[in-house]
Amino acid sequence: MKKIFPILFVILFTASCGSGDNKSVEDVIESRDLESIRAKKSELVSEQNSIKQDIKKLDIIIAELDESKKIPLITTYKLETTDFKHFLELQGNVTTKNLLIIYPEFSGVLSTVFVKEGQKVKKGEVLAQIDDGGLSQQLAQLKIQADLAKTTYERQQRLWDQKIGSEMQYLQAKSNYEAQIQAIAQLEQQVDKTIIRAPFSGTIDDVLTEQGSVVMPGQSQIMRIVNLDNMYIETDVPEKYIRNITRNKRVQVEFPVLGKKIDSKVRQVGDFINPNNRTFKVEIDLPNKDRSIKPNLTAKLKINDYSNENALLIPQSIISENASGEQYVYVISENDTKNEATAEKRVIVTGLTQGDYIEVTQGLQAGNEIIMEGARSVNDGQKVKIINQDS
Repeated sequence: MKKIFPILFVILFTASCGSGDNKSVEDVIESRDLESIRAKKSELVSEQNSIKQDIKKLDIIIAELDESKKIPLITTYKLETTDFKHFLELQGNVTTKNLLIIYPEFSGVLSTVFVKEGQKVKKGEVLAQIDDGGLSQQLAQLKIQADLAKTTYERQQRLWDQKIGSEMQYLQAKSNYEAQIQAIAQLEQQVDKTIIRAPFSGTIDDVLTEQGSVVMPGQSQIMRIVNLDNMYIETDVPEKYIRNITRNKRVQVEFPVLGKKIDSKVRQVGDFINPNNRTFKVEIDLPNKDRSIKPNLTAKLKINDYSNENALLIPQSIISENASGEQYVYVISENDTKNEATAEKRVIVTGLTQGDYIEVTQGLQAGNEIIMEGARSVNDGQKVKIINQDS
């Protein structure tokens, strides 16, 4: 009796499927009736849509009841524009145009040194004296001879004005006097070279030759003089920054050995590209009121080469790269519920970096909600759970 009921059920089910107006797809096709075929298609499409709706309802119920479903946990933040300043970091060297080693212009014995190390001097002040080897005596004799030649010339001139004497006597007296004057001027120049004077105001940094030594022009270093009032920093900048590094650009200067930082600006940009290292020279103003900064001191420089008041910055750590070399991040495309949303992959183009952040130039806009923590564990179109979203 128990076996009869299942058999009966199968018979009734088969009979019901085979009876009625519902025909199979094969039967409709064999009929070659266009209206019947269209009607059958509409019937199947309607059934398909109904089945999809039923499946979706079942998925929702399953998602609610299935405690084992895994949704990635993420944190997000809303992208906003910010003021971005990029700095080119370089190393420079402190120098000054008023740093000079003084050489003699006359050969002889350094008879007297009038200054000592650390002494402040003014421009034109006498620093040392070289023995002139008798030039002063020669100069004195020439001046005596010049006085006689002058007297003779003036007398001949008076006579010539009165038409007394010959013109030749007058011209010879004039020529002799002028020759004496020129000889005195030349000898005075030679004697003046025996006196070493300060080329500019500053401080005697070092006396390099002792008094009594024999000195030679262009060979013997007498002393070094320096002026710390007009200091500057010189550095070499790669040629690719030639459009960004211009006069008056802001510069942050740091002296590690002094523990000192100052703000300055670019005062001069070179017009020549060094073919050996493809760089150009830049000079940076260096205020030095307390005179603590010395020539040849090493400085760390940060030159502001790019600024954007409405930049979009994101952490470099959340950026991924595909096989084609494209960079991308994930954003929230839509919120399904208060704490659940869908992740969307966005290909981006980046610019300059500053520390841990990088500027995004294409692919994002202000207001986008960027996935931070968990960005590398999600996929495009995947459901995610936001654990930091504001209520």
